[in-house]
Amino acid sequence: MSSGEFVSNCTADSLAQAAQLLKDGGLVALPTETVYGLGADATNPSAVARVYKAKGRPADHPLIVHIHSMQSLGDWADEIPSYAISLARDFWPGPMTLVLKRTILAEDFVTGGQPTVGLRVPDHAVALALLSAFEKIGGKGIAAPSANRFGHVSPTTAKAVQEELGEYLETRDQILDGGPSTVGVESTIIDCTSDSPRILRPGAITIEMIEESTGLKVSTAETNIRVSGSLENHYAPNASVHLNRDPILGEGFIAMAQIETPSGVVRLASPTSIEEFARVIYSALRDADARHLNSVVVAEPAGDGLALAIRDRLMRASKGR
Repeated sequence: MSSGEFVSNCTADSLAQAAQLLKDGGLVALPTETVYGLGADATNPSAVARVYKAKGRPADHPLIVHIHSMQSLGDWADEIPSYAISLARDFWPGPMTLVLKRTILAEDFVTGGQPTVGLRVPDHAVALALLSAFEKIGGKGIAAPSANRFGHVSPTTAKAVQEELGEYLETRDQILDGGPSTVGVESTIIDCTSDSPRILRPGAITIEMIEESTGLKVSTAETNIRVSGSLENHYAPNASVHLNRDPILGEGFIAMAQIETPSGVVRLASPTSIEEFARVIYSALRDADARHLNSVVVAEPAGDGLALAIRDRLMRASKGR
């Protein structure tokens, strides 16, 4: 059955309805500044099970719980180190997920059976308004992985959610349209369960930002914590993705604007900055599939910070599905 309401006019009334739908066990795809998420009441096992089913996601793969403000941290997390509070103060709302020891509110069905939980306050007006409306009716948090089939390219528009998941949603479920995501790659995931922070997935919040906020060196020690987007192959379109080689006739090409397009090659994106590169990378990969291209070549951006996050996603995309 194809999905029901596609809500582009996110009024207070429509957000109150969406919050009630979550409370009643429905699913709501919501915009965030990173990518669009497929949301369910994070305390409702049957609703969360529907998220896993719609995505085709392995049950031991944990979900990130979105909360309205850092005031809700104590509901979900236990033994919160002071450096995690510093990070939350400095970067929430924002593209950062903190992994902390869980309370009894965070059950196995949302944590993938791990003793930790990932928490985030998104920096998007529609997402925050939905979380606020949900809180007002007793909601504690929204579990929301990216709104795509497992291993596929994350959606950065409501239209991409509809194309990707429409057939897997029920008529009552909703997709809220909050415009294109402004960051474009998923949040930085930071493990806060030991003496110093450790990055489990790179994103827009960089090592330098974390170290400046906490006054601590970011740990590079190995960890066995499972998090979203950590599998070797992920974020992949149907087209095969090739990195840092010359594209040939009929291939798609994504590169910084100053790099020219060879003759007969389909230019998919020409970002002029690293921020724009992050913002357009997923929509460009989706465009490759819409054009039925067999392969896409990406000239990866150099540098640290956000460029590192882009290269992480592209490396996983290049491994295929």
